[in-house]
Amino acid sequence: ENYDDHVRLMVELQVLAMQADLTRVCSFMLGRELSNRTYPEIGVPDSHHMLSHHGGDKEKVIKLARINQLHMQQFAYFLERMRATRDGDGTLLETTAVLAGASLGEPNDHDNMNLPIIVAGGLMPANRHIVVPKHTPMSNLMLSMIQALDVPAEQFGDSTGPLAELSS
Repeated sequence: ENYDDHVRLMVELQVLAMQADLTRVCSFMLGRELSNRTYPEIGVPDSHHMLSHHGGDKEKVIKLARINQLHMQQFAYFLERMRATRDGDGTLLETTAVLAGASLGEPNDHDNMNLPIIVAGGLMPANRHIVVPKHTPMSNLMLSMIQALDVPAEQFGDSTGPLAELSS
């Protein structure tokens, strides 16, 4: 019933599975796009999905931002747990590629351009803000990530090549 408890439990299970080397691939959705979940624990009694169709209403935008902030706090907790967990001579975070993002850049318009994406972990260049040219396939980032993991791939999905911005 408690969102924080649910997320923390899922994070702990993922970290334990990677620490025990049961898997090196995990996927976890903090919030589904069509979710009607509310967040009364942060003062948002409205449905997440309905707030995403804010129509420019400032109150709705503020509530949606609160939900996004909560999701990013949960993501930060995941990264903290990965950084605190030993893996060989380093930490799980140092030996892992982590991707977090959204499927919509502007949910009010169902716009899938300018997606907010975070790449974390020790396998990609750090502390950078990269803006790629419009219409760059997301699969270019995926190709860059799998190549960073030493997977010999020339293409992934509809990629046109790895992101040059990550190698510069």
